[in-house]
Amino acid sequence: MLQRLFQLDRNRTTPAREFQAGLTTFAAMAYILAVNPAILANAGMDKGALVTVTALTAALSTAIMALLTNYPIALAPGMGINAFFTFTIVLGKGLPWSEALGMVFVNGLIFLALSLTGIREKIIAAIPHALKIAVTCGIGLFIAFIGLKNGGVIVANPATFVSAGDFASGPVALCLAGVFLTIILVARGIPGAIVISIAVITLIGVFVPAAGGTKVTQLPSALIAAPHSPAPVFFKLTFNFLTSWTAFTVALPLILTLLLVDMFDNIGTLIGVTKRAGLLAADGTLPKAGRALLADSLATIASALFGTSTVVSYIESASGVEAGGRTGLTSLTTAGFFLLALFFTPLILIVPAAATAPALVVVGIFMMQSVIEIDMTDFKIAAPAVLTIFAIPLTFSIAEGIGLGLIAAAILAIGLGKAKMLTTLGYFIAGIFFLQFFKIFPFSG
Repeated sequence: MLQRLFQLDRNRTTPAREFQAGLTTFAAMAYILAVNPAILANAGMDKGALVTVTALTAALSTAIMALLTNYPIALAPGMGINAFFTFTIVLGKGLPWSEALGMVFVNGLIFLALSLTGIREKIIAAIPHALKIAVTCGIGLFIAFIGLKNGGVIVANPATFVSAGDFASGPVALCLAGVFLTIILVARGIPGAIVISIAVITLIGVFVPAAGGTKVTQLPSALIAAPHSPAPVFFKLTFNFLTSWTAFTVALPLILTLLLVDMFDNIGTLIGVTKRAGLLAADGTLPKAGRALLADSLATIASALFGTSTVVSYIESASGVEAGGRTGLTSLTTAGFFLLALFFTPLILIVPAAATAPALVVVGIFMMQSVIEIDMTDFKIAAPAVLTIFAIPLTFSIAEGIGLGLIAAAILAIGLGKAKMLTTLGYFIAGIFFLQFFKIFPFSG
């Protein structure tokens, strides 16, 4: 059955190799089980329920991708998008998290329609390549900044906006130790480096004092337990932003940003992982691209219904490919481990910020490495890209960063008399951001 379903011989692999690869992929991305709830809990969502829905959406979405495409690609709630969900939509715009889930759902529906009609590829093509890379880099800086903030390494300062925290305090020192440990493990090529670091720092935290005479890590009453109920966030999405034009004008740029970030993230991951797995066609095209985009769209819709931020394809899938994974059986194995992890929720919930913060910093470093793909010697290319990279963390908003970069690219193209530097659709997207930034939407009240 496995042979027929996954074409193992044709892909020169075996069930044992696929199982090992699936476990490797899970180990590389299991940190999301602790990090995603930690980020979304800032929006006021139930952390225990978030652990459950993070695992469930990762398992379901990964299984959908496996069965529709037979690709060794795993999915889970995306880093960067969860920060946008929490810090821009909920905390920045003051919207309830249920409304943010509604926006994720609408984004998923649009995503599905664009994928089925082929318009999705046109939107991706409308954004200059350098800006796509800049968005990835900017989100990397944003995630790293949030990690340093959560770990107390960076704190607020009324005079300088930010300054260094108290490095001598137990939680901060432990966070810095986690950063150094993780980068050493990653640099040495240790499989599951981020998960190992989280586990080590969490264990050390049992002995490190925190404020109030407590310890950084609070031991659970049990190591294994039934999963937390997803009820506090399951099917809690609302759509009040669709009831008036004024509310919709606020929501539109946010939905557009969700759409753009989701597209860039997934297309980049699909191409990157399938290329390393030798699945790309000779002309560089991706076979079954339509099915992959469909799977991704369905995963986005499912994430909103279950109660988490957008699910995306994970670049950590490449670790499973390096371990020999070539088919959807790798992905199904990863999905199975996510379901198994549900019974270890007590262990996941005790992971302190000092242990998850280093993971954010290192993921940010991974994303920032893409900056070498931007031609910084050409000012016309560098200017909008660098503005995007700077603006995302400094405005604490992925939406504002993308918008500023697109507006800069549009104005630069017009100012140089080279309007064709940007497509018509690119100008349209930039125009939407421009109207929102300067609050001149027609009939906005």
